[in-house]
Amino acid sequence: MLRISLLRISLPCSSSPIFNLSQSHLHSKLRPQAMAYTTSSHSNNNNKLLFRQLFEKESSTYTYLLADVSHPDKPALLIDPVDKTVERDLTLVKELGLKLIYAMNTHVHADHVTGTGLIKTKVPGVKSVISKASNSKADVLIEAGDKIHIGDLFLEVRPTPGHTLGCITYVTGDGPDQPQPRMAFTGDTLLIRGCGRTDFQIFVLPKDTLIYPAHDYKGFTVSTVGEEMLYNPRLTKDEEGFKNIMENLNLSYPKMIDIAVPANMVCGLQDLSANPVEATSN
Repeated sequence: MLRISLLRISLPCSSSPIFNLSQSHLHSKLRPQAMAYTTSSHSNNNNKLLFRQLFEKESSTYTYLLADVSHPDKPALLIDPVDKTVERDLTLVKELGLKLIYAMNTHVHADHVTGTGLIKTKVPGVKSVISKASNSKADVLIEAGDKIHIGDLFLEVRPTPGHTLGCITYVTGDGPDQPQPRMAFTGDTLLIRGCGRTDFQIFVLPKDTLIYPAHDYKGFTVSTVGEEMLYNPRLTKDEEGFKNIMENLNLSYPKMIDIAVPANMVCGLQDLSANPVEATSN
């Protein structure tokens, strides 16, 4: 079954795509100085974490807000913000009394323009974040094993290339003082009962890990690693079956790709009348 072979498949788009959850020694490159936050958790037994799942209906994109509400400053981050809903997101951040530190992307999106650049113009000090492997611009370029801290909470960076070369998954930290069950923000790599145009290594995470994708088109909001191992119609096939499905999806050309990819390669802000950046992501 693919759920077994995924632990061993070597992806041609990355030299070391497999992540190791035991990497407790990994460096903490993104620890902010003296940050803090406060709020109640969602689907989580850790009362440090404030969590909100937000939706942009045109591209069916999920944006995720996380904050450490036990910290005096209530530091927060946004994952995969959309330009069209920046005002909504920043209003919520203000209403909840949070201090936004990071605006982050899981990859270079092709179906919407990221809100990270716009957020930076509205909130001084916010840093944009994306993977170094994406070859796009941001304040902080992250790699496998980096940790992104907000207060006493952190996200681990896991490379999950395939949908794009720079796809990453953000996983909440491991430890008694971190949210349980763990949460994985998978971007377009793993969707609920589906996946982006890729193969990947996500199933090494604990089965109760909560899966929060970047999109859903059927109204689902969350799943788990265990559920997807059992019920994902693409990923319960063997490798050849998976390849056959993905090669015969007959997907239409993404309607936003010619606008979204060039903009997202430069943090969502650019002169769109200029020559477009080559669309190497989707």
